[in-house]
Amino acid sequence: MSKDLTHSSVERQNILNNRFALEAIAKSLDVEGMLFEGEYRFTKQMVADFYDVDVSTIDRYLSIYAEELKYNGYILSKGKQLKEFKLQFAHLINEASKTTQIGLFNFRAFLNIGMLLTNSEKAKQVRSLMLDIVISCINDKVGGGTKYINRRDVNYLPAAITEENYRKVFTSAISMCVGGHPNYKYSQITDLIYKAIFRENAKEYREILKLNLKDNVRHTLYAEVLLVISSFENGVGTQIKCVYRKRGNKQLSIDEVGKIVDQLANAPSQQPYLNDARKKMASRDLGFRDVYHGNIAEYLQAISPEEFERFIGSESIDFDKILEDNKDVLKRLKQAEDE
Repeated sequence: MSKDLTHSSVERQNILNNRFALEAIAKSLDVEGMLFEGEYRFTKQMVADFYDVDVSTIDRYLSIYAEELKYNGYILSKGKQLKEFKLQFAHLINEASKTTQIGLFNFRAFLNIGMLLTNSEKAKQVRSLMLDIVISCINDKVGGGTKYINRRDVNYLPAAITEENYRKVFTSAISMCVGGHPNYKYSQITDLIYKAIFRENAKEYREILKLNLKDNVRHTLYAEVLLVISSFENGVGTQIKCVYRKRGNKQLSIDEVGKIVDQLANAPSQQPYLNDARKKMASRDLGFRDVYHGNIAEYLQAISPEEFERFIGSESIDFDKILEDNKDVLKRLKQAEDE
């Protein structure tokens, strides 16, 4: 999808929270700052010169986007800190000796303001470079496409196993207690649940993620989302059985199951879990897969630095390698289950 960093604070923060992308951007830009207190700093004049704008323009953006730029590392240096800074870099900065405070950008804030400047051709070029590097960086980290980036989370496999176990209980309830086509009724009810949780049915989800018919939708879902589905399906399955028994083992229709799904989706006890699942899916799919879920767009938020570590950093795992290393064990478990 086409991205405009000048309009989206979430997409700006997704880049600034991704240390792997920042390292690659720093190498590509090769800008020279002043190493102070462990990070490179830039004065307003240096930033203005780089982006070919007036210092007054930088001041205007600092006023409009003060909170965001401060969050990403812009500081007003004063007191003892300013004294130390002047001792080291007085020869590089054009400031009066009696100046009591100096605005300083770190590299994150330096990029941040470049994402905001709309009338700078240089800033526009930097934004384009950033977007290219971010896509390349994530793909390099996961070894290609991001379809299964969810499986790099160490929590994915336990969640997938849990979901599979609850899924069997759920499908058993449908088999025994729900009327309809013996094959289609499972997908019909699954769609009702997907619609309740994500406001998308399986077909819509497939189209958004560009999945083919052989791809299992659940294999692309994040661990927390799988657990919410497990909880939801368990609740629906339990209620289906309850209604089935109360009316003398008479099967429910698909419409009746739909009412059960709607009741559970609107239950106050479910709202924190559904909201969290929507946030995870909307935000991570945009940040990692460049996929936009319009129906849950209001749940979008920036991916945290910790999440980048979890999915593409030091905490991520090579799921396919784990499966390969343990294929004999998994094969024996499958044989035991079938016996």
